[in-house]
Amino acid sequence: MSILIIFNNKNPAPWAKKLKQKLPNTTIETYPNVKTPANVEFIICWKPEKNILKKFPNVKVIQSVGASIDHIVSSQDINNNIILTRIVDSKLSNDMWEYLISIVLNQIKNLGTYLENKNNKKWEQHNYQTINDTVITILGLGKIGKTVASNFSKIGFKVKGWSTSKKEITNVECFYGKQNLDILLKNTSFLINILPLTIETENILNKNLFEKLPKDAIIINVGRGEHLVENDLISFLDSNQLQGAYLDVFREEPLPLNHPFWNHSKIKITPHIASLTDIKTASNQVIQNYKNFLNNRELLNIVSINKGY
Repeated sequence: MSILIIFNNKNPAPWAKKLKQKLPNTTIETYPNVKTPANVEFIICWKPEKNILKKFPNVKVIQSVGASIDHIVSSQDINNNIILTRIVDSKLSNDMWEYLISIVLNQIKNLGTYLENKNNKKWEQHNYQTINDTVITILGLGKIGKTVASNFSKIGFKVKGWSTSKKEITNVECFYGKQNLDILLKNTSFLINILPLTIETENILNKNLFEKLPKDAIIINVGRGEHLVENDLISFLDSNQLQGAYLDVFREEPLPLNHPFWNHSKIKITPHIASLTDIKTASNQVIQNYKNFLNNRELLNIVSINKGY
């Protein structure tokens, strides 16, 4: 039996090195260099090529090296006998929180505007928002979303959250179900999307949702690029029905050079860096899952293939 690493758009070498250090008696292979495909039972992957897992008929466990699994279920035909797991790491939640709070504070205090004014030698004061007057609305209250919502609330923001199932978070007004989505969006200053990508949530950031937001609302997407209907966003920004957008995830990554987002003055772009997997802590989870698998113990952070999270 061997562990196989299948990475696309991510360097597998540091992972292979770390696993070989901690599992010296285990065969660690990196695709496409696989000696005996039939021996592969445990696969570690990130954004695998379409249907590539069919080459390994005896795979029992598929381990995502990130918090999401949509990049796997959307490209592979996975039967119900295979266990699918993901990384759940408090550092991912904290990193996401730091990314988001930096955007929000920068925006409500007009720091981006003042940086531009400096380049133009322009002295101009602007009104600013305060934390207590700013409403943060979060789509997605899983482990990361819950941490983000709670942290915003603790420092004085008015926080609302929405999820597909009922959640309770101290000092956060929680909504669930499609019937409550419209109510949630009222008075929103920042709409932050941290939803998992499923059939139900794909394209959720669309014109029907944007129409229910105040005209000064700002969109922040750190979920998945497939959550956003790109042309709808551009249309609402161009017509001043939304104030701006911060995007960290995209339908195609890296973002193509000819994509209209690059040149849009109201769209800020970061290259999918809001929350990066820490190989040190993540590899410990992977190794623990591999050991659990060998010893017929329940694996950590199992994901429902049907639900997608």
